[in-house]
Amino acid sequence: MRGLFITATDTGVGKTVVTAGLLRRLRAGGMDAVAMKPTQTGGTIADCGLRLADSSAPGVVGSGELSAPDLDFCLRAAGLEPDADEYARMCPFLYEPACSPHLAGRLARSYPRIPAIAAAARRLAADHDAVLVEGAGGVLVPIDEKQTMLDLMAALGLPVLLVARGALGTINHTLLSIRAIRSAGLRLLGVVINDPQPTGRDFVREDNPAAIRQFGEVEILGDVPHVAGLGRSDPTAAAWEAFDEGLDGFGRVAEELGR
Repeated sequence: MRGLFITATDTGVGKTVVTAGLLRRLRAGGMDAVAMKPTQTGGTIADCGLRLADSSAPGVVGSGELSAPDLDFCLRAAGLEPDADEYARMCPFLYEPACSPHLAGRLARSYPRIPAIAAAARRLAADHDAVLVEGAGGVLVPIDEKQTMLDLMAALGLPVLLVARGALGTINHTLLSIRAIRSAGLRLLGVVINDPQPTGRDFVREDNPAAIRQFGEVEILGDVPHVAGLGRSDPTAAAWEAFDEGLDGFGRVAEELGR
């Protein structure tokens, strides 16, 4: 299976923006890449015009028709409109409550199932050139009462891209995440530093990427400053251009997926 697993040191770090940014550039370069959000909590009643998951389907828990906002953001960025069956494979476990997957599964009495996610990922990989899989929360977020996001990453066996904050405190969080990923026998492709909020570029922020590179013995594939407008439902071309400038390691990702 050709693809990449995008995880993070925490929730709200910018995994979705990084996944969307990679997806749109890969597709613009001629690669038939698609996105996958295996477990989405905080499902919403969508107004984006995409075909939605039927709430009566297995793994979809909520009232009425739900959509996965993180997946939808990526699809809009790349100009993709999958049919209902493929959308369900892209997000096999979708919950309405905005919380950890294990808690959403407990409340719904239906946890995310790793074998079902792996089967959906294999089907997507068979139909497309590459699959960008976006995790939920950080590396060790639980998905049921025994397994974490790291177990899902190990089951899929894809190379991993870690998204981290740039601000004070990121060194410890990032190095711990790197250690967990490598301890699971996974290959870490690199780290993308992303600023979801305006932080300023003081001496601490300037040194953090270098410290992570040194102590984590890892490649920094991007150092993306806060880009106003990227959190909106439909970012401007100028916002994406600013994001692309910070993601200077995109070529390494494209090379990995093009093998």
